[in-house]
Amino acid sequence: MQRSITGCSPPLPHTPPQPGRCLVMGILNVTPDSFSDGGRYASTRRAIGHGMRMARAGADLVDVGGESTRPGARPVPLREELARVVPVVRELTLAGVRVSVDTMHAEVARAAAEAGACMVNDVSGGLADPCMAAAVRDADIPYVITHWRAPSREMDRHAVYDDVVSEVIAELTARVEAAVAAGVRPSRIILDPGLGFAKTSRHDWQLLSNLGALRATGLPFLIGASRKRLIHAALQAHGTHDTEADGRDAATAAVSALAASEGASCVRVHDVRSSLHAVYMASAWATANGAR
Repeated sequence: MQRSITGCSPPLPHTPPQPGRCLVMGILNVTPDSFSDGGRYASTRRAIGHGMRMARAGADLVDVGGESTRPGARPVPLREELARVVPVVRELTLAGVRVSVDTMHAEVARAAAEAGACMVNDVSGGLADPCMAAAVRDADIPYVITHWRAPSREMDRHAVYDDVVSEVIAELTARVEAAVAAGVRPSRIILDPGLGFAKTSRHDWQLLSNLGALRATGLPFLIGASRKRLIHAALQAHGTHDTEADGRDAATAAVSALAASEGASCVRVHDVRSSLHAVYMASAWATANGAR
C-alpha cells in the first residue's frame, strides 16, 4: 500500500495531488552540468517548455532544480540558483503545473514557495542549511528529507557502512526528529533513501531490496533511481554496455514499478510516460492481488 503524501487536497495550489497510486515526479534540471541531460534545459524558456511537456505526459509534479547534485558537482552561488529556479517555478505554476523545488538552501525554498512551489525536495535532509526546516515550517508544505552525508564533491568518500539499511534509516530518523523539533509537521514529511548519495551501486540495490524498512517508519517515501549509476551497473552486469544516461529509461521504469509495488509514494524520474505506465501496472497488480 502506498502511503499518501499528506496535506494534498487538489484544490489547494500549494499541495500536490493524491491520485490513489504512486505519484510520478518529473525531473527538471535548470543547470548546465546535469549528468543526465547535459544542460539541455539550462535556459528559462527551454526549462518551462520541458516542464509543460512533462505535465502533459502525466507528471503529478515537476521537480525544478538549479544546482546539480551529481558526484563531484560544485556548489552554485545562491543568487544564480534563485535566478535559475524562481522564474521557472512561477511560470509553470501560473500554467497550472504542480511544482516541487529541488534545493538545499532555505532562501531558495522560501522564494520558490512564494512563487507557487507545493513541495520542497532537499537532498541534504536539512544538513546543508540549518534554516531549511524553518523555511518549510513557515511555508507549511510537504518536505522530502533525503539521506545525505556530504556535498557532491566529497560524498563518495563517505560511502562506508556496516549495515547500509539500518544506518540509513537511523540517520533519516534523526533528520526527521530535527525537522519536527524545528516545527515541521510530521504529516508533511516524506523520506528518500538518497540513492547514489554517499552510496555505491551495491548499497543502492541493498536499499531497494529492503524497502520494507522504509515502510516500517510509517512515513511516505520517495524513490529517485532514474538513470543513476545503479541502473548502469545492473545493465552492465548483464552484458549491456551501450547505456548512456538517456538510454536507461526502460530500466528506470522497471525500478519504478518495483518501488510502487513495495509501497513507494512517489518516484522521481526523467522520462515521465514510461514510469507513469509502470506505476499503473503496479497499481493494477496490487488491485488484482487484493481481489483474490
